[in-house]
Amino acid sequence: MTDAFATLPLPAPLLASLDALGYRQMTPIQAHSLPIILAGGDLIAQAKTGSGKTCAFALGLLAPLNPRYFGCQALVLCPTRELADQVAKEIRLLARGLDNVKVLTLCGGVPFGPQIGSLEHGAHIVVGTPGRVLEHLNRGSLRLDGLNRLVLDEADRMLDMGFVDAIAAIIEQTPARRQTLLFSATYPEGIEQLAARFLRQPQRVEVEALHDDSQIEQRFYEVDPAQRLDAVARLLLHFRPASSVVFCQTKAQCQEVAAALNARKISALALHGDLEQRERDQVLAMFANQSCCVLVATDVAARGLDIDTVEAVINFELTRDPQVHIHRIGRSGRAGAKGLALSLVAPSEASRASAIEALQQAPLNWARLDNLKPLDDARLLPPMTTLCINGGRKDKLRPGDILGALTGEDGLPGARIGKIALYDYNAYVAVERELAREALQRLSERKVKGRHFKARIL
Repeated sequence: MTDAFATLPLPAPLLASLDALGYRQMTPIQAHSLPIILAGGDLIAQAKTGSGKTCAFALGLLAPLNPRYFGCQALVLCPTRELADQVAKEIRLLARGLDNVKVLTLCGGVPFGPQIGSLEHGAHIVVGTPGRVLEHLNRGSLRLDGLNRLVLDEADRMLDMGFVDAIAAIIEQTPARRQTLLFSATYPEGIEQLAARFLRQPQRVEVEALHDDSQIEQRFYEVDPAQRLDAVARLLLHFRPASSVVFCQTKAQCQEVAAALNARKISALALHGDLEQRERDQVLAMFANQSCCVLVATDVAARGLDIDTVEAVINFELTRDPQVHIHRIGRSGRAGAKGLALSLVAPSEASRASAIEALQQAPLNWARLDNLKPLDDARLLPPMTTLCINGGRKDKLRPGDILGALTGEDGLPGARIGKIALYDYNAYVAVERELAREALQRLSERKVKGRHFKARIL
């Protein structure tokens, strides 16, 4: 099996987009699933985040698309708004060479009105979360009678989050002759039931889900439960990852760990289910743009987290489900980079460690905390600071407008400005830490798109 995209029956504009994005060789999940997808078959694919699955199904949706029909021809359901945004972004990138393909996201946490307006103008591909998509179907603002393809992305996580009834209600409003593609990192019983109910003679593709030791180095440390906070700080100051995720079991634990790390001058933010959407957007923007070194998160809150540059994952305690452990550590070592996974294990968690060992079919690599550097007054601070601007997509702002305001006329050097993230009503821009005050002053003095927008340093 040759793994060049050019061997597939894809339209020339899609091959040109792939080439422009530097995608020449298929990843294993793409090589195994694309021939099935392009032939119109139903598919169950077991693949982890970062395996290239989004590109696989995006090509399958775009290749047969009819740009002249402005009804919804393809629907992608995702567990979270972040993942939906990420998927829509990738589909748009691949669709650049095609005629006027419209991709729309429908997620909760944002107002209904503008979404209804966008739907009235028509959309070829809709990417959304089950709750909001179902609301639009029930209101009649979204119709699926012209739908040809349905994708259930990260289906295991959608089931974990309680979306099974919403998914079933959506699928019942789609034509029976559609093609259905189901992607899942794990394959619990609920997925079997979902597939049996809604897929027609699906083919199964499984790409090895365990992580290669050469890709992610794992170390396990035995700790007394009272030592955990100290141990996390020691691991971070010893290995000094530029970005890391610390996984906790509860929201309260997240808050406690983030507060303890900040008190030690280790830059950390907590991500858990009690945050409002706006706060969540802010935390994720700051982590992605290197204004924060450590994200302290629960498993549910980290769903849909798609950040390529996580250098290390730390398990504050071991999870009860060894499959979740594999999923957690797969957050590092993405896109060909090396990853580091560090796990703290109390004596009472010995059976959890054994379950991970059994699943990995290899002995765990145990290390000693007292071989780490002692805690001194070292700190771990991020290279960037984030400015929040109270204007966004709805104000017709674009990243270039913000960049221009900061860099134009004796402004800041463009190389010292980082990522710019735009949301409907806010924008977040990263600048090197020592330039934060100067950047804030420029934004407060200058108009962006002919208007003055308020800005503040987060």
